[in-house]
Amino acid sequence: MNKVISLLAILMLFASPVWSVESTSATDKPSISASQSVTVSAMVEAINHETREVTLRRNDGSTVSFVVSEDARNLGQVKVGDIVVVKYIESLDIKVFAAEDAENAKAEAVAASVSARTKEGEMPGIAEMETVVITAIVEEINLGANTFKLKGPEGNIKEYTARNPENLKKAAVSDLVVIVHSQAIALTVERVK
Repeated sequence: MNKVISLLAILMLFASPVWSVESTSATDKPSISASQSVTVSAMVEAINHETREVTLRRNDGSTVSFVVSEDARNLGQVKVGDIVVVKYIESLDIKVFAAEDAENAKAEAVAASVSARTKEGEMPGIAEMETVVITAIVEEINLGANTFKLKGPEGNIKEYTARNPENLKKAAVSDLVVIVHSQAIALTVERVK
């Protein structure tokens, strides 16, 4: 949970080129949305169904070998030449709400995850998603130093430097900061036609 709050601080300091970022309008409370997605694929170069060892050839020609867990269903369907595709999506949304709009709000953290995999006899595939929602309370704003302090779910108070000093003028002590961090990954195996 502290990792997500630290990620907030990093995003407030730097705008990474691999993230797609949307910010607030001039009159709203501060908010930011950032997301990134990556899709990679590799060809099955070798597979031993008895030992469950698989060798994949990446697009750059390098190879990687590993033993597939017994939890992986339908490995028997995979053949040399099949393509393994992995898609990863990560998003981070941070929104500040006025204290009066968030009555009885307190710093908390909640996590939820879900996963699914293909049915018996189908080509292997799995999808997993995890979302963490953290609320923090603005404890202090220092316009002169361009810093703010947040009280996290465990009662810890950390100081951060604002990436955009104008956002500090839009926030107030006791405001609620809601951080939603989601990660999703999907792995599929596709037969080459």
